[in-house]
Amino acid sequence: MADNKKNNRRNNRNNDEDYNPRFRKMRKKVCPLCADKNLVLDYKNAEQLKKFVNDKGKILPRRATGACAKHQRDITLAVKRARQIAILPYAEQ
Repeated sequence: MADNKKNNRRNNRNNDEDYNPRFRKMRKKVCPLCADKNLVLDYKNAEQLKKFVNDKGKILPRRATGACAKHQRDITLAVKRARQIAILPYAEQ
């Protein structure tokens, strides 16, 4: 009886088209700005903007930050404004 259950589990995995033992399904990222309604993006707050910029100074893409399209545009605008007034560097070496 126990062997029969084990065989069913193996068979279900093999019949599932999306099943791959090497890759796990990733949870969908939630936009940090949509999730916290009190969080306001400000170009003068460098600590907040550093979360959306990598160590070389490039703006991280949506797939990395998890931001929605609307807020990704706001992030980009805020980072560019902060760079313009020298709060954030354009590039780090």
